[in-house]
Amino acid sequence: MTAKVVYEGNLHTSARHIQSGSMLETDAPLDNGGKGERFSPTDLVATALASCMCTLMGISARGHNIALGRIDCEVEKVMAGGPRRIGEIKVNLFIQGPATYSDHERSILERAALTCPVYESLAADCIKTVLFIWPGGSDNA
Repeated sequence: MTAKVVYEGNLHTSARHIQSGSMLETDAPLDNGGKGERFSPTDLVATALASCMCTLMGISARGHNIALGRIDCEVEKVMAGGPRRIGEIKVNLFIQGPATYSDHERSILERAALTCPVYESLAADCIKTVLFIWPGGSDNA
């Protein structure tokens, strides 16, 4: 078992990760009757995409002896209707680290991010807009 989730009423849930015991809570978003007091379940999906991309970049960097430091991400979730679903997730990854990465290193890290399990698990019609911002201001989409 991965987690236990409890519906607590008032559109709130709490979840406990079985292995670590860590907790998270959700609330429905404002546009769906909630108070927006916590991450919504769809916020967690969008956030999971950025977290997974960073994790896979870290794993790939370790395996290829690439010096990868901190990555700061901005995540935006765009909802769609008919049926209500995530229509697009926008992720900007601001990569810290050495002043320069070779084209080969960038390719390895970007490929890792774009093949993470969350990215691959999202519906085909969910648009995934990803921007890599490398040290020195260069970027790739």
